[in-house]
Amino acid sequence: MGQHFFVIITFMDPALGADFSGLLYQSISTFLSMYPIWLPFFCGYIFFYTWFHYVRSEFVEKQGGTLLEIRLPKEVTKSPLAMEIFLASIWQKGSASWIDTYINGKIRNWFSLEIASIGGKVHFYIWTHTKYKDLIEAQLYAYYPGIVIEEVPDYTDQVFTHPEEMPMWGTYFKHSKKGKTPGSQDMYQIKSYVDFGLDKASEKEEFKIDPINSMLEWMGSLQTGEQAWFQILIQAHKKLGLQEGHLKKVDDWLKSCETEIANIKKAATPETDSEYPGFPNLTKGQAEAIAAIERNAHKLPFDTAIRGMYIATKAANKLPVRVPGLIGAFRQYGGNYNYLNNLGLGFFTDFDYPWQDFGRMRRTYYEKAFLDAFKHRSFFTYPYKHWKSKSFVMTTESLATIFHLPGATATTPSLDRIESRRSEAPSNLPI
Repeated sequence: MGQHFFVIITFMDPALGADFSGLLYQSISTFLSMYPIWLPFFCGYIFFYTWFHYVRSEFVEKQGGTLLEIRLPKEVTKSPLAMEIFLASIWQKGSASWIDTYINGKIRNWFSLEIASIGGKVHFYIWTHTKYKDLIEAQLYAYYPGIVIEEVPDYTDQVFTHPEEMPMWGTYFKHSKKGKTPGSQDMYQIKSYVDFGLDKASEKEEFKIDPINSMLEWMGSLQTGEQAWFQILIQAHKKLGLQEGHLKKVDDWLKSCETEIANIKKAATPETDSEYPGFPNLTKGQAEAIAAIERNAHKLPFDTAIRGMYIATKAANKLPVRVPGLIGAFRQYGGNYNYLNNLGLGFFTDFDYPWQDFGRMRRTYYEKAFLDAFKHRSFFTYPYKHWKSKSFVMTTESLATIFHLPGATATTPSLDRIESRRSEAPSNLPI
C-alpha cells in the first residue's frame, strides 16, 4: 500500500515524491538505529510465546484424554437439577504457582460434554483428562444410579477431511444478546430448565416439556451414513492475571454483572434538577432483567465454547437439508425477552459467495482445522486456542439445560438406552 501511495505522489509531483521518499528513508533508518531498545522486547515476546506454547502443549499431552459414554436406562426420573449438581462437582478453578505456570505449563482442566448422532443412533459422551475419569464416574453414578458408564473409542477417529467423499459443515454457537455494558452479553443466560418447569418434582412426566427433546428428535432422524455432533467445552471461570499466564488482566464476570445492573438502574432513573438523585423507575422488562442477572450471578460459571458439526458419506449426503436443523438445535432456549439470551450462529466453515473462496481452498482448510480442533477437544489452549471464536460464560443451570439425561418424555426410538436398570453403581469405584 505504501509503495502504491509513493507511486501516486511521484506521478502527481516528482519533487513531492522525492521529499516523501527521503522522509520515509529517514524514518526507517531512525527505527532501525534504535534496535538496542526494541529488539530485546521483540525477541523476548517471541521467546515467551514459543516457550509458553511448548510447555503447555507438553503439559496437555501428559494429561491424556478419556471418552466416557453414558448409557441411559429406560427411565430417568431425575430432573436436570441432577446434572447441574454434577457440573458443580467438577467446577474446579485450580491454583498454580509462578513455577507451575511458566515452567511446568500447568493450565486449568477442562471437560467436553458431547451429544452425537451416528447414523441416527444418539449417544451421550463426556470427554475428560484421564486423571479425572474416576471422579466423573463416581459423581455421575451418585446422581444417576441407573446409568451405565463405559470408556469407549473416540467416535471422531473414523472421520477424515475429504470434500467429495465425506462432505461436512461445522459451526460455533455464541451468545447473541448485547447489554448496556460492553461485553455484557454473558450476564444474560438462556431460558433454563427452571423456566420450563422441569425443576418441579411433583409434575407428572407426561406433562413435562423438555426442550432437549427437539434436538434429540432431529438427531434421531438422521440416516445411515450421516452424523451430527455437538460439543460443549467447559472450563471453570475465574479472574485471571499475570500469575495465570495472562498479560492482560481478566476480571471475574461478577463485576460485569454488578456494572450491568447499575447501568440498567441508571437508564431507568429520571434526571432531576435537584441536588438529590432520583429513584429508578424500572419497567417490567428492566426489573425482570435485573432479577435474572442476580439469580444467575449466584450460580457457578464456566467459560464455554459450543461446536456443531454435520458429516455424511457421499451417498448419504443431505447437507443442504440438515444444516438448518443443526443451526436451530438451540433455538428453543432463547426468546425476545429482556432477561433472556440466545445461542446464535457464530463462525461457520463455508462462505456466502463463490468469490470469497477461489478453488474451495479456504473452505477445505477450515473444515480440516475445525475437525482437528473437534477431535483434540482443543479450544482453551494450543493448538486451537480460541480459534475462530471466543469463549462465553454459561452457568451450571444453563449448561444443565442444554446437556442432561432426558426422561421418558424423550421418545426418540434411536436414543441409546440400556435394557435393564442398574440397582447400584459398580463396587470397584475408587473411594
